Amino acid sequence: MSSVFTINAQKYENLAMTPPMGWNSWNKFGGKINEELIKGIADQMVATGLRDAGYIYLNMDDCWHGPRDENGFITCDKDRFPSGIKALADYVHSKGLKLGIYSDAGRKTCAGLPGSFGHEYQDAIQYARWGVDYLKYDWCNNDNINYLGAYTLMRDALRSAGRPIVFSLCEWGSNQPWKWAKEVGHLWRTTGDIGCKFEKVTAKRGQWSALSVLEIIDLEANIRDAAGPGHWNDPDMLEVGNGMTVSEDRAHFSMWCMLAAPLILGNDLRNMSVATEEIIKNAEVIAIDQDTLGIQALRAIGSLISIGRNMS
Repeated sequence: MSSVFTINAQKYENLAMTPPMGWNSWNKFGGKINEELIKGIADQMVATGLRDAGYIYLNMDDCWHGPRDENGFITCDKDRFPSGIKALADYVHSKGLKLGIYSDAGRKTCAGLPGSFGHEYQDAIQYARWGVDYLKYDWCNNDNINYLGAYTLMRDALRSAGRPIVFSLCEWGSNQPWKWAKEVGHLWRTTGDIGCKFEKVTAKRGQWSALSVLEIIDLEANIRDAAGPGHWNDPDMLEVGNGMTVSEDRAHFSMWCMLAAPLILGNDLRNMSVATEEIIKNAEVIAIDQDTLGIQALRAIGSLISIGRNMS
């Protein structure tokens, strides 16, 4: 497999040297996003001190898309984003923040909007023109598409476009990205989507069901060696402030910090409790996550059991 990385293009180095911190629209708002919401979140990231605590990426998830223009370049939904993404990026940057955007390696996004398949270089050029700083790249509608080729192609496109953009791979751990994605992206999802549940999630969305905090922690146990500066295991975005108890939120946040995980908030920052704010701004716990050595925590119980079996 190493031979696939012999091409000259490489991911941008010296990005995400500690796990990225920020906010993403999906967990709380799903596809119901617009320019007013994103600007309001940017304002709150500053007003609440979250920016100064390290949360600098403001990431729009699925459903910002409009159609492709006559030349094949992606546009935004003009009703939702009447000023355009470039103006929105300028606003976000004026607040000392960075703008993230979303696309999909497939033909359509998970919400059925235009994916990047066949338009990777055009999309990368457009993101660079707009001033985008972070790309979450999903894995829906991917029939007969090779995962390694798809993600490597977008890596090369981003590099060619000339703007340093953090590349977040989101193929849900389906192809064990911790084994190959270090040279491709800056972080990679290791599991399916998280749900707002501390223990096992029973509710299903069609044939799909979200994972609980504890289920995701179990899935992180044996991949810690893949994490480090510039290449992180991503157990998905945070659900702190979205409906779990304060104790569950505190444990959820603490474990993500121990896992050296990206800290991407998913709650409504315009309306959060004092307890939620205290959890996500806890400087001592954040310092564990942001330690420059980038060492993911070891789950001692599972490791000791494994050692015991090997000795026997």
